[in-house]
Amino acid sequence: MSATPRATIGRFILLSMTIAAVFSFRNVINNNIEIGLVSAPAFLVATMFYFVPFVFIIAEFVSLNKNAESGVYQWIKTSLGERWAFIGAYCYWFVNLFYFTSLLPNILVYASYTFFGYEYVFTPLTVAVLSIIIFTFSTWVSTKGANWIGSVTSIGSTLMLLMSFAFIFFSVVALLDGVEPATEINAASLTPNFGWAFMGTMAWIFFSAGGAESIGVYINDLKGGSRAFVRTIVLAGLLIGGLYSVGSLLANVFLPSSDLTYTSGVFQVMGALGNYFGLNTKILNHIIGLVMLSAALGGLMIWTSAPVKVFFSEIPAGIFGEKTVALNKYGVPVRAAWIQFFIVVPLLIIPALSSGNINQLLNIVINMTAATSLLPPLMIMTAYFALRLKHDHLPRDFRMGSRLTGLTIAAILLVIFTISFIAATFPSGQSLWLALAYNVGGVVLFLGWAFWKYQRYEKRLAQNRAVEIGELDEAASSS
Repeated sequence: MSATPRATIGRFILLSMTIAAVFSFRNVINNNIEIGLVSAPAFLVATMFYFVPFVFIIAEFVSLNKNAESGVYQWIKTSLGERWAFIGAYCYWFVNLFYFTSLLPNILVYASYTFFGYEYVFTPLTVAVLSIIIFTFSTWVSTKGANWIGSVTSIGSTLMLLMSFAFIFFSVVALLDGVEPATEINAASLTPNFGWAFMGTMAWIFFSAGGAESIGVYINDLKGGSRAFVRTIVLAGLLIGGLYSVGSLLANVFLPSSDLTYTSGVFQVMGALGNYFGLNTKILNHIIGLVMLSAALGGLMIWTSAPVKVFFSEIPAGIFGEKTVALNKYGVPVRAAWIQFFIVVPLLIIPALSSGNINQLLNIVINMTAATSLLPPLMIMTAYFALRLKHDHLPRDFRMGSRLTGLTIAAILLVIFTISFIAATFPSGQSLWLALAYNVGGVVLFLGWAFWKYQRYEKRLAQNRAVEIGELDEAASSS
């Protein structure tokens, strides 16, 4: 734990890091491909009834644990104890491993548009190899601390915001100019079909709106402390939710969702918008590619660094070796970051070998990422429910309403997330063997290892206590 804040970044850098961690125009398109314009009200609902309350939950935990280095671990420990704090921090780190399998292939797509102006089609195995090279560089940068990461994310997130605002503005201009939307914006197109597929896709929505908890690890790097953190993250939550909702509403002004693909959907939508205003498609592809590449690299830096800090920086001594959890001068466990690298490598290769093309690959890994990404919020919400139920007396600067309000909101979120997690684990259209082997098998294997590891730790503690008691008894009898 760090008792003395490093205070190396300002509010704008924190805001940009939050946007880089949470917002991506790609999420607007991916969800539009799955459920069309229904994603607009879905994002609005997710913002108002998940993201905003969840940001308040994070803000409350931050105000309670002002000097915590790890964020999630310390938050869960506050109300559920060390065992569940370890499992929660491990979940947060573990599910992020699968996030890399969806983010890294997209970085290659953005790079091809940046340099060539079109999508250069790689085989899934080539995508995996190139992704490993990029992840090597990202891991190295992540060990250099928040200042380095903030420098990368501020550029990418600023460009992403400018592009998103430009898309919204010019789409509205086109509508006012008389453009007939490719998909009519009316009650029918905005009304969801509440089936199994929709509930599974809601995990994608929650995943898209999630990630704010990752920024909790940088509270000791922020000038202004916990108060500045709370204000900044709440502002970021409202801004991100608004962009997702409005962007989704306008996603099909020029093209229907059925014409879009996971790899190039952003470029298809932006290209159609540019064509309407007479812009050269190839030049626009270069520009959009650069924006998406910059933002994706910023997000990669955040997600390479934050979960490692959460899991390894404040867990009890003795679970892992001293060198594994040792922090450098930037508060980053360097050896743990490279351990993460070597675990991610096979996760990049396995789905590549079982998919016919990159769109199939992305569909597989996005489903897995969306399902597992719900585990850390479920743990944090459970910890928050326990906090308001059993430990509401603990002093803190910020509270999300009364005790009853906090308990009610947490309970509703827990029910919704549990249903979405199950639906996303067994997505509509995915073969049962793949869901069991990759989705269920991955979760069981990794979580099983975490429980086994902590049980061994507790057994060693018990043995050490028994030895100490025996030595004390022996000393007492000899005297």
